[in-house]
Amino acid sequence: MSPDNKTSSSDTLKVVFLGGLGEIGRNCAAIELDGEILIIDCGLMFPTLETPGIDLILPDFEYLQENADKVLGVAVTHGHEDHIGALPYLLREMPLKIWGSQLALSLARSRIEEAGLLGRAEMIPVEDGDVVQVSGFSVEFIPVTHSVPDAHALAIRTRFGTIVHTGDFKFDLSPVDGRLPDIGRMAQIAKTEGIRLLLGDSTNAEEEGHSQSESSVGEVLDQIMPRYRGKRVVVTCFASHIHRIQQIADAAIDSGRMVFPLGRSMGRNIALARSLGLLEIPERHLAEIEKVSQFPDDKVCVISTGSQGEPLSALSLMAANENRFLKLSNRDVVIISADIIPGNESAVGKVINGLHRRGAEVIHAGIARVHTSGHAKRDELRLLHSVCQPESFIPVHGEFRHLSSHAALAVEMGLDQDQVIVAMDGDVVEVGEGTFAKRGRVSANYLYVDGAVGGISKGVLRDRRTLASDGVVIVVVAMEAGSGVVITGPEIITRGWAHHADDEHEIVERLLGDLGDAVRRAIDSAVSEGAPDSETVARHIRKAVAKLIEKRTNMRPMVIPVVTEI
Repeated sequence: MSPDNKTSSSDTLKVVFLGGLGEIGRNCAAIELDGEILIIDCGLMFPTLETPGIDLILPDFEYLQENADKVLGVAVTHGHEDHIGALPYLLREMPLKIWGSQLALSLARSRIEEAGLLGRAEMIPVEDGDVVQVSGFSVEFIPVTHSVPDAHALAIRTRFGTIVHTGDFKFDLSPVDGRLPDIGRMAQIAKTEGIRLLLGDSTNAEEEGHSQSESSVGEVLDQIMPRYRGKRVVVTCFASHIHRIQQIADAAIDSGRMVFPLGRSMGRNIALARSLGLLEIPERHLAEIEKVSQFPDDKVCVISTGSQGEPLSALSLMAANENRFLKLSNRDVVIISADIIPGNESAVGKVINGLHRRGAEVIHAGIARVHTSGHAKRDELRLLHSVCQPESFIPVHGEFRHLSSHAALAVEMGLDQDQVIVAMDGDVVEVGEGTFAKRGRVSANYLYVDGAVGGISKGVLRDRRTLASDGVVIVVVAMEAGSGVVITGPEIITRGWAHHADDEHEIVERLLGDLGDAVRRAIDSAVSEGAPDSETVARHIRKAVAKLIEKRTNMRPMVIPVVTEI
């Protein structure tokens, strides 16, 4: 991090972006003023094909770690993993106060408790319209609609003016729970005090029109369920999408079916939402998945996790015929009630193929309107800008094309080009009297999590991609200590590279023989240089083998020499 970005009292306010810009996920930003830092959201990102073996991807916490004594806490916009999922990892670095809706905090609490870090978190629930004084910041929680209940936009008042962060939102005027987005409050703030800076959700900034109401999905489900009276129905959606779950359950009950939650997070979130009064499923219509086989097909509706094709999710196991509760056949219909997150297309496609192989009928958003986005489209974004009339604007939450499209829309709505900044992860934007500009950068690298291990390096990922694409060649040699005389070997073992197919057997054997000769010459070269130690020999072997393989096959497998001195 640049020295001038170290927290200090100054004549400007800094907005520091640690994730969520140029990508879908890792949403995390920090507002720094007068030696104090308020964090907005702390989310994670799920792995892609480019990150083999990785479980989660976190924001870079270096800036926050260096300024830990200045951090006041985290204001949470809503309860999705890409906004709260990294909280347990930040809590390992520092204790935190966390403000958010009761649902958002409850969803975060389960993750924090699993990590054994509840003692480091002070969770402070807020209601719609609450104003919380956080030292030099005043934070108002404004109701907005999204694909999880109780989402908020934040109006953050500072001595340099009011910053409005929309969170993830759309303007749903007929929401399932009747909780309307408070557009009037945004307009009132704009009129009475002005909005110095708007940070706006950009996910659907390329899409014209207005997003469909969530309640429209319920109407479609009500039509679909009765068509399949002789079949079991399996519906998959995000476990946090409580409104979607409510509509699935309503449609199932209306068609005479019992509701069976499947998947750990689905069962946990249904129980949590019912306890908070956010989900109404009568006990008599709810059953444990272990009892599903006791009910006739036309009395079953399973609500499952796995809409993104996660490898070990309930739906993926069904597609592979490995789920211990459900074995799918032509007596099943599967409804995928979710959009595909960018990067998951291949995984979801594989699951859909597997479902068809089991004989199940599959309904997804390409066939029927069984999903609607929780993010505003261009007409709603125009309404946002018209209502807020911000002095300056930074698009957030989205890939670069989404951010660029939203920036262009802001100019279309009347903002001067120099009052719109397309920022990226790591950018620091200064806001002051007559000041609105990028000023330096902080570290914003990806932090990879593999199982219980954090901080996986790019080198490890590079090795994993090599193993996946070109395989591995292991060279085993035993030599006399001090002299370098070969006692046994070289033995060459390959995995994922050379295959002894009948028609290729002679070619492979010849290549392996040539590699053995190359290994012997490499050892002789090391000995002739007067360095017959195992490390030097291994280095010579690795170079010689890799060079010959690339020359003969145009492949670059990982080469691992195992040199033993006897």
